[in-house]
Amino acid sequence: MKLNRRAFVGTGMAAATLSAPMVHAASHGKPKVVVVGGGAGGATAARYIAKDAAGEIDVTLIEPSRSYYTCFFSNLYIGGFRELDSIEHSYGTLASEYGINVVHDWATGVDRDAKTVSLAGGGSVPYDRLILSPGIDFVDGAVPGWDVSAQNAMPHAYKGGSQTELLKAQIMAMPEGGTYVMVAPPNPYRCPPGPYERVSMVAHVLKANNPTAKIIIADPKAKFSKQALFEEGWNTHYSGMIERIGPDFGGENVSVDPAAMTVDIDGEVVKADVVNVIPAQKAGLICEAAGLTEGNWAPVSGHTMQSRLDENIHILGDATNQGDMPKSGFSANSQAKVAAMAVRGALTGSRVFPAKFSNTCWSLIDTNDGVKVGATYEATDEKIAKVDGFVSQTGEDAALRQATYEESIGWDEGITTDMFG
Repeated sequence: MKLNRRAFVGTGMAAATLSAPMVHAASHGKPKVVVVGGGAGGATAARYIAKDAAGEIDVTLIEPSRSYYTCFFSNLYIGGFRELDSIEHSYGTLASEYGINVVHDWATGVDRDAKTVSLAGGGSVPYDRLILSPGIDFVDGAVPGWDVSAQNAMPHAYKGGSQTELLKAQIMAMPEGGTYVMVAPPNPYRCPPGPYERVSMVAHVLKANNPTAKIIIADPKAKFSKQALFEEGWNTHYSGMIERIGPDFGGENVSVDPAAMTVDIDGEVVKADVVNVIPAQKAGLICEAAGLTEGNWAPVSGHTMQSRLDENIHILGDATNQGDMPKSGFSANSQAKVAAMAVRGALTGSRVFPAKFSNTCWSLIDTNDGVKVGATYEATDEKIAKVDGFVSQTGEDAALRQATYEESIGWDEGITTDMFG
């Protein structure tokens, strides 16, 4: 099966309709929606509100970057399967074809009483409904010895763009027989299979260019997403190259020294040529600044993606504590449509459908060796709850694995069109 744009139009909707109470705009004229964050959640929400409201709602999208680099498929760039420009996207169509006011600036705070978003460049933007989709930030001190000032020496590459380019360049410059160390994150974090697909892509590059190199994963988790599939693939394609050190052997007790390029794993110091530190994560900082987090994440209602702390704010994607859905681009895109529908219902009285969600995460292990995991979900009063799921199986034949990889290419084309038009 190949996915395309049509596969995304229906996610987030169900068959029955509900009536939505109409909320009149606090400001004069059209109601105003402000969206913070232009990724899989924010760009999708902005486009769907603008598209379906047909001019009845003013939509502003606040995003500091003029080009958006997707995290999904960034590992394939590292592996040499994609060019960097294939994961780069512009906001031009959202402005020119959908009338969205795209503001390239940082949102630094939210005045929930005045209903305004403050900007780093000065001034503020008023809203009747606010959608926050800021992605993730890193927990301070999560990996002793590392902070963002060390990201050039030891990149995280867990936000697409320059960090991804840097990590690839470091891998290509490794000396013969060198060592790549990944410090993997604890749960929960963005894209559960992501670190292990990255290891696969690094191994793919090293096998071709530096076959005596070694990969070490220091992992605080006892198990990880698609573990049996990755371990089968590593044994098949990269036998002897990858060593994973889990918590039973000190994988949760890690510190780094960026100046010395060393990693201390439970007292054993490893001298490395490349160190990829992926720290523990939390909701994007704007959520905390707005007082919308409990612990590291922002709690939301699955019915509408409204914050449980402010009914005039909806929060999407990686930043949320919503229940069973993983933190992924597919999840954020699915949640965005539920939020967009709820926002239009509240502001214009349009019909609102019961929330339904879906997610699939594809991973590439080696050339044409694609695997996936996914599920469907529904909203309950308590959380977004998993209904059913699926996962690739070990021992699948080459034709099925290739078809799975090709399916992921169709999905990428579909979701990026769904996000950016």
